[in-house]
Amino acid sequence: MANTSEIKNGLCINYNHDVFVVVSFQHVKPGKGAAFVRTKLKSMTTGKVIDNTFSAGHKIDVVRVERRTYQYLYNDDTGYHFMNNETFDQIAIQEKMIDRPDFLKEGMDVDIIFHATDERPLTLEMAQYIELEVVYTEPGLRGDTATNVTKPAKLETGAEIRVPIFVNEGDVLKINSSTGEYMERVKK
Repeated sequence: MANTSEIKNGLCINYNHDVFVVVSFQHVKPGKGAAFVRTKLKSMTTGKVIDNTFSAGHKIDVVRVERRTYQYLYNDDTGYHFMNNETFDQIAIQEKMIDRPDFLKEGMDVDIIFHATDERPLTLEMAQYIELEVVYTEPGLRGDTATNVTKPAKLETGAEIRVPIFVNEGDVLKINSSTGEYMERVKK
C-alpha cells in the first residue's frame, strides 16, 4: 500500500476491481480545505480513460507489472497468437486487449504487459510508429495539390487509412500506431 504522495505518471494501481495506469496527475492545495490529487486513469484491460480525485493521504494499492517482448505469429478464432522471444512460449490474446489489431503484421515485435503476481496479460502495446506497405490505392490526380486532399489506401495487413494523393501502390508508409494516421513515406 502506498499513499497519494507517491502517485506519478505510469504508476499502475488497483482501483474499482480493475488495473489502471496513471496518465496524468496534479497535486492541488486550495486556499480553504484539504489537499487532493486530481488524476486521469486509463484502464489496462478496457482502455477506458476516467478522471478521479483522491484526497491527500488516501491509500492506493500499487500493482507491479512486467513488460515482455513477444512476436506476433497469426490470428484465428481463439485469438491473436504471440511467441515470447526468449523462452519461445506461445500465448493467445483476445482482440479486445489490442488497440489496433488491423495493424499487426506477422513477425512484428510487440510488448505485452503482464500483471506480475497473477501472470495474466493486461494489454498489448505496439511500437509508436510502424512501417507498412500500400497494396491498393487509387491513382491521384495530377496537379490537385492546392489543398490537403487525401484518398483511402489499403495496407498489407488489411487496414485502411487516409493518405495524401501522391502515395502509390508499393510505397512503404510510416504510420502512427495509436491514431492510425499517415506520417510519411519511407525511403527505400
